[in-house]
Order: sequence, then C-alpha cells, then structure tokens
Amino acid sequence: MRRTDRTADRRALAVGWAVLLATAATGCVSMPSGGAPQRLEVSQNAADALQVHVYPVAPHKGETPRDLLAGFLDSSNADQADYDTAKQYLTAVAAQNWKPDAGVVVLAGAPNSPPGLPPAEDAVSVELQVTGKQVAALDAKHSYQAHSNDPYERTFVFVKESDGPNKGEWRISDLPDGLIVDQTNFKNTYKPVHRYFFAQADPSAAPSQTSPVLVPDPIYLRRRIDPLTEAAQATADGPSRWLGPVVTSRLDDVRVLGASVGDNRTATVRLEGGDPAACKQMAQQLFQTLADQQSKLDRLDLSMTGGGGCSLSSAEAALVAPGVLAGTDDGVAAYIQLDDGRLTRYQDTGLDPVPVPGVLGQAPQPGQFRPGNAAVAVRRDGGAAAVVGADGRDLVEAELADGAKYGEPVVHSRAPQPGQGLASPSWDGRQDLWLVDRDPASPKVLMVRDRTVATVQVDGLNGQSVQSLRISSDGTRIALLVRRGDGPTTLLLGLVQHGGTAQQPTARITALRDVAPQLTEVAAVSWGDTDQLVVLGKEADRLQQLHFLGTDGSQSTDSPLQGGDSMTALSATEARLPAGPGGPAGSGGPAGSAVLASSERGLSLLKDNQWHEVPTKGKTATAFIYPG
Repeated sequence: MRRTDRTADRRALAVGWAVLLATAATGCVSMPSGGAPQRLEVSQNAADALQVHVYPVAPHKGETPRDLLAGFLDSSNADQADYDTAKQYLTAVAAQNWKPDAGVVVLAGAPNSPPGLPPAEDAVSVELQVTGKQVAALDAKHSYQAHSNDPYERTFVFVKESDGPNKGEWRISDLPDGLIVDQTNFKNTYKPVHRYFFAQADPSAAPSQTSPVLVPDPIYLRRRIDPLTEAAQATADGPSRWLGPVVTSRLDDVRVLGASVGDNRTATVRLEGGDPAACKQMAQQLFQTLADQQSKLDRLDLSMTGGGGCSLSSAEAALVAPGVLAGTDDGVAAYIQLDDGRLTRYQDTGLDPVPVPGVLGQAPQPGQFRPGNAAVAVRRDGGAAAVVGADGRDLVEAELADGAKYGEPVVHSRAPQPGQGLASPSWDGRQDLWLVDRDPASPKVLMVRDRTVATVQVDGLNGQSVQSLRISSDGTRIALLVRRGDGPTTLLLGLVQHGGTAQQPTARITALRDVAPQLTEVAAVSWGDTDQLVVLGKEADRLQQLHFLGTDGSQSTDSPLQGGDSMTALSATEARLPAGPGGPAGSGGPAGSAVLASSERGLSLLKDNQWHEVPTKGKTATAFIYPG
C-alpha cells in the first residue's frame, strides 16, 4: 500500500468521526420570539461511546521524507500509549531524546508542509517545515491555552541511515518535542476533564470562613489511554502553573498505580507513597476527579502500598465539593429589580415577582437612598444585599429580612459622574464583597469584609482600567472586564491571593490572562459554573453571541449559543440543583447553566437548554441577578 493511501485511510477515519460528532453537536438557540428552540449538545460520555480508535502505521521501505513526515504526524496522534510506532520514524538517538508528552500544538487545519523539490539521489540530509495556524496548545501538565490563529512553523530534519537495519532509509533526526494535531483529531483524541485542589486558607479570615473547598483545574487527556488512571495521576502531579499559587494538594510525591470504577459505582485507587494521615483529603481530591468522568459515583476506596487506606462516601465528598460555597438552593434564586426601585424574587411559577422583605422590597420615597440600576448584589446565602446608589457614589448593605433598613455607607467614591463611580458589587462564598471604583482620578478594585474596606492591588493591567468584575464562589479566581481609554472592553481572568491580619486584611489579583482572545469586545460576564464563564461578546466581523468558556479559555460547548446580538446584559450562577417538578426557581439542572439575559424583547431565562420568557406582569424590569 502506498504511503498516500495509508494516510488517506487514516484521515478519512478521523474525518468520519468528526462528521458524526458535528452532526450530534451542531445546533443553536436564539432568544425567544415565538417558540423556544433548543440547543443540542453531545455529552462527554456520548463522545466516548463513539469509540473510534486510530491505529498507527509503521514506515515502509523506500518512503520519501515527505511521506515519512505525514506518517509520523499520523502515528504520533494514534491511540498508542507509548508512541512505539511513531518512534520507528525516528533515528535511534532522536527516538531516545524525543519527549512526546512535552505538550500539544493544536492547529486550525491539517499540518502543512510547503512543497519543494525531492532530495537529490546523493543527499544524506534534508529539512522540511511544518506550518499552520495555531488555535490552542496543551503544556506538559495538560493545561489548555487558547491562541488566535497564530502563525506556526517548525523544522524537521531527515537523514539517510548509513548502517543498521534501516540502512539507506530516511529517518527523522531532529524534531520539536511534543505533538502536533489539528482540531478534528484533537476532539477525537483528547477529552476535557478536571483535577481538583483545595483552595488555600486565607490567613486573615476567621475560622468560620476557612472551611475547605475544592477548586477545579481543567485539563485535556487522551481519550482512550486509561483515562481514569491518567486523570488520577495528573491530579497527583499537582495543579497547573497558573492555578498553583492559590491552591494546595495532599497528593504530593504520590504515584498512582491504578484507578478504576466498578459496576457498583465504587472507584478503586491504588497509590504508591502518600501520608496515611491525609488519606481522606487525598480521597476527596480523587473522588471529584474520577466523578467528573462518571455519571454517578457512590464511593471511593483508596489503598496505599506502604499500608493504610480509607473509604470516602459521596456524602462525605459533597462537604468540600466545588461549588459548595455557591449558595446551594439560595444560589439558584433569581431576583428582579423593578423600575420603581423595588427588589423582587422571581418565583418561576407564572406569579408576580414577590418583593423581598425589608427596605429593598419597598419603593424608595423622595429624598431617600435610591438603588442604581443593575447595582444590587445579593449575598450567596440570600440573607443580605449590597447596593450601589443611583449616583454611583455610595455603597450600602441591607439584610433581606422584615424591618431591615439600610446601614451607613460602607464605601464612598469621589467620581464626578454616576457612570464613573462604584460598580459591579460581587460576593464570594465566604461573605467578602468585591467591587470597582471607576473614578478616573483614582480607579481601584475594593474588597469589603464586614465594614473593613481594603484596596486590592491588581498586577499586570498595563494601563488598562477595570470596569466591572465577578468573583468565583471559592474566592480564588476573578473575572475582570478591562478597557484602555475609550477602547473596547475585554475579558481577563486573574487569581486572588489573600494576606494580612484579621484587623487589616489584604488581597492581591495576580496572573491576569486573556481567556477569550477571539473576542474583540465583551459586554458582560458571569460565572456559570465553578469552571465556566458565561460571556456576552463579539468576534471580529461577527454579531455578538453568548459564549460558554472554560476558565482555561476552551469553548465549553461545540458552538457558542446563538442569538446574543440583541442581548444587553446577563447573570448566571454556579449553584446546581436537579431540575424537575417542584425544583427551585432558575435551576438549570446538573447539565446546564442557569442564565438570565435581557434583550430588546425583555427578560429571558435559559433553563434546561431552552429560553423562556420571564413574565413581569406589566411591570418594567431594570435589572436581574442571581446571588453572588
């Protein structure tokens, strides 16, 4: 069989898988104008069930360097754990030195090799370039990073073997470490999973605010090479370089000997090394990592070769599960602010929105403090709210309880105009409040704990100013909308590091990174899950759309949610409860995000992947929020 035929057969198999996946995954949903169209998604388990295996093909005698290059690229992306077949395309020295696990380059299309003259008959060395447009990369720790069609070019050197069993044959003698793959084969070969680490304790917080919680760290692993053991080992290897400064692990210096899940929904993990005294904490990390790939997991049994072990139930795992600080049933309660200033709770039953108890549920009287539009943040436990006044200068807090009144202003801005003052109050799950002061003379990010206000240092803004923010429930990550001068607003994601003392807490935002380089302008952002951002933004020369982005910048669905061109604002929640009859208002269910969006047609709720009009019974809504 000719090299070109083998390559065509293998690529046809990959393309066939991609067509099947695209057929299942393609779909969109628009804002409701009549019926409620649905968006069809292919689940991770469904993609796994396709089970399209790609087998490597060894080189044949007499193949040219160009044929060998195509065969090597194909074989290096096949379903083979040790890359033995791909290494047959290399010289003995190159095979020993090549590091295939150093990372993955993801190109928009198939890797190109510019055409050129075949090597002369007496040539003993030749170089070929691989080029393309890079759209993503995985590093050595499996972490994803988005690219914006960056030019990619690498050189492969071929030599003609002078002795040994391959004498007279061309082989690759010099090549870049890692793998090169196109988007189609990346989807076939790799699957998104998560590893989990404990959020670092805040040294300035009270003991009641330092309960442990796991933070997701998204990665990509090969789909069919023992994915459970690979995921467990990736967790033991530690967090990504980016997330590492704000999390801790109890799996340091541990090697995973095996991980599996039985029909009884019990995971079994065998470890070499590890501290027996930390068995439960290790099990908590591994439980979430393995549960991420299963429809349901009831228990995890952990054993260590040096002796020791433990079992962890799903109930025990839930105590530190990601999102445990998101507010549970309170976190999926939707609130609507009416044009008369009252804050109401949306019941999701077709009834009128019910005013909240206390002063926030009452229409402000002349001369009284008046909340600004879209300037209310309900605490994640539903017990209180922070409110920015209509003039943008003062922030006050009020309990959501009968008889509650506004407290004295906690924060005051000197901004000359309302649109330049305080904005976007946002609560984390430990009852710290975050907001922005956009005063042109002194722009800053603020953290409020009780009534103590701390100015937050933000590293890496490079002349940009923060326009709004949203903090994650675990308090480790923060989404910032930033702008330079009068330019477009873009999205950055940063880490939050705490310090100081109980009397003088400090906070710092570091490691800012662009998780949406494809978006030229962003109108709004919210947390839609512990590892997911819901973003309203534009790509170049395209209409505004609603995007679901992972915290690593990867697209959380195979296509962005359509119909965002008429949207003006959104709110989402990390909280998750099963949807169904009698379920909580706004619940998106375990598989979907609960999202509220406003457009020229009014308010709409995304629930169970369908848009539903939010009736306000003739009243005009000026804002809507989920807790946080």
